[in-house]
Amino acid sequence: MSVCGEAVGAGSLPSELVVHIFSFLAAPDRLRASAACSHWRECLFYPALWPRLRLSLRVSPAERPRLEFLMRKCGWFVRELRVQFAADNYPTGGGGAAAGEGAAVAGDGEAPPPLSPRWLDLLRTYLELVLCVLSSVRNNRNLQKLSLFGDISILQQHGTISNTYLGKVDPDGKKIKQIQQLFEEILGNSRQLKWLSCGLMLQIVTPTSLSSLSNPIANTMEHLSLLDNHLPGNTTLITAVELERFVNLRSLALDFCDFTAEMARVLADSNHVPLHRLSLLVHSVSIMHKSLDNMPKDENWQALTRNSTNLRVYIMAFDVKSDDMLRILKPSIPLERIHFDSYVTCVSGAVVDLISRQYDKFLTHFILMNDVIDMSTFPDLSDNRNEDPLVLLAWRCTRLSLLAVHG
Repeated sequence: MSVCGEAVGAGSLPSELVVHIFSFLAAPDRLRASAACSHWRECLFYPALWPRLRLSLRVSPAERPRLEFLMRKCGWFVRELRVQFAADNYPTGGGGAAAGEGAAVAGDGEAPPPLSPRWLDLLRTYLELVLCVLSSVRNNRNLQKLSLFGDISILQQHGTISNTYLGKVDPDGKKIKQIQQLFEEILGNSRQLKWLSCGLMLQIVTPTSLSSLSNPIANTMEHLSLLDNHLPGNTTLITAVELERFVNLRSLALDFCDFTAEMARVLADSNHVPLHRLSLLVHSVSIMHKSLDNMPKDENWQALTRNSTNLRVYIMAFDVKSDDMLRILKPSIPLERIHFDSYVTCVSGAVVDLISRQYDKFLTHFILMNDVIDMSTFPDLSDNRNEDPLVLLAWRCTRLSLLAVHG
């Protein structure tokens, strides 16, 4: 450059070289460097520098302009997108109720408990942020991994989100319909998608969403996670017949009530590659509206583990009664992790004892959480015996690496 008589400096470097230099920077450093000048900003948002985006978003109006800029720059070419909606700025009360009082769910014929204007504003902002993310990747044919994690499950503390609430922030359901259409459009346009995860995202996934996936994409999908406990009645997000298309699944996450004996038989078929990870969410709301009668029996689990010898199961239970857990925990489940999380913990010593006896060869993680302020409802796991079930659990389960009790 000096021979040509040009000024020597960073501003004189060709864009290709600037992009190559910036490729050695970590993502936070790239974002900081993008504020230096317009030339650097243009180079720093070159597609090759952003193959993966991992976003943790506060549900706040201040987040929207930054999100819109980033998704406008990267959404059309990003290959792996993971978006998590954080709840650190959520208010602690519902419609003015004290903590713990808002947990009451309206009975049949009763009006749902009111939500404060602050809650409604957050719900409205949440819908706008979801629309921003989905609209930016609708035409992205390079997308290989899409993970969306909602935090709206926290509203379960103040009663299930009903159409009454949604009607106040989304009249006529226009935004919800647009969100569902965008999600189906993304699936329909995908050409390389192998990882799809949608957990506790308010009414994004519908029973017809997966039909948008072409057969070639469904046949090559390796990870599928569909968790949504806001579906009415016996509605499910995926059926056993539809699961037959996903012959290369290695990891699956579903609501436990949706994982039927017929699904276990489909996954146990020799046409399917061995399943490595099965994550199941057991939620009191789901059990209330659905049935456990169709859940896999012990022989179904045995057939599944014969085809998938390395299968490990992760169960997360919210406010589930001990009687239901005793029905769910079949002896042949290769249970590796179990997480009890609730406001009304119903874990009994019998459940802990059963886990320690049946899964002593598999269990590595046991987590017990209780978030109520009044600790008088925390379960007495001793049952007036000399042995503490948690001590026996730690003694019997020789592979146990994490034993956590919160509350």
